[in-house]
Amino acid sequence: MGEKNIVVVGAGVAGLTTALLLSRNPRYKITVAAKHMPGDYDIEYASPWAGANYMPVSVRGTEAAEWDRNTWEPLADLARNHPEAGVHFQGTNIYNRGKDVSSATAAWFSELLSPTPWFKTLFDDFREIPKSELKPGVDNATYFTSVCINTAIYLPWLVSQCLKNGVVFKRAIFEHIADAAAPSVHHSGKPADLIVNCTGLSASKLGGVEDKSVVPARGQIVIVRNVAPAMFSISGTDDGPDEACYIMTRAAGGGTILGGCYQKGNWESQPDPNLAIRIMKRCVEICPELTGGKGIEHLDVIRHGVGLRPVREGGTRIEKEKINGVWTVHNYGAGGAGYQSSYGCSQAAVKLVDETFPERAKL
Repeated sequence: MGEKNIVVVGAGVAGLTTALLLSRNPRYKITVAAKHMPGDYDIEYASPWAGANYMPVSVRGTEAAEWDRNTWEPLADLARNHPEAGVHFQGTNIYNRGKDVSSATAAWFSELLSPTPWFKTLFDDFREIPKSELKPGVDNATYFTSVCINTAIYLPWLVSQCLKNGVVFKRAIFEHIADAAAPSVHHSGKPADLIVNCTGLSASKLGGVEDKSVVPARGQIVIVRNVAPAMFSISGTDDGPDEACYIMTRAAGGGTILGGCYQKGNWESQPDPNLAIRIMKRCVEICPELTGGKGIEHLDVIRHGVGLRPVREGGTRIEKEKINGVWTVHNYGAGGAGYQSSYGCSQAAVKLVDETFPERAKL
């Protein structure tokens, strides 16, 4: 079997991870064609805004849980052995309040909040935090050592690993997914044999895909210079059912992310100053060490950010179909789980590519 020309559309964490895994097969000649690239900050481009970390929210026994499971070891390996990727280990405290059970945040976090989640076996130090150590109002809590990812380092690192393997990057905007197969797109000057669709939120509008089950879940963050001693997350807030509270300090001086919210269907790109105040208050309350026990005026703000998580009703879409005669493998719609499912989802997408172009059977 000869070489196969592949165009990956999209350069968020899904597109870059899929391109990287595909590039390990010398048969595949890959062009990544994308509107947005690492270094861009745009409301359509969710990956730079993510925290990002590994806190699985997938439900036990689902494909999504399998993708999350398959992502842990690659991320842990980066934290252990590849400091240049900008991933580091960090203790994680997950707090659950029984009264949040009906909130959007608690629904999103339901598996994460369980005292016995499916992923507890992944972490050597997973434990329940004794009730005596919990603040009033918190009903149960767990602790484990996970990873936090500095997206400003990690996304360019993925690009550099792809470049090392011969992947070519170019800017492109497509009206229709099949347009990515045109000879002018792939760096060989020939038509693509297969397209990988990693367009995230844009899958809702892209011709040939137009997946109306993809909607934004708006997240707003405050990035501060203050350092937190660990990562924190809680099942909900008293400020509204779609508001959240989480804290994570990025590796290599990337600042500390304070979040957040989970506003489904909200496309607003500008930070809401009132929400920013509530986020800062909640985070200082849950982690007083951020300001040495002082108020939010002692937070040193780097910037405010808004990202739109590409949420797909029914979960991430990983499947293949022929569109206008060209095989297309879809990998989009991971919502808030883009990083923590990135390797598992990309492995599943690569498997579909490999099935499309089987190696010639050895005699």
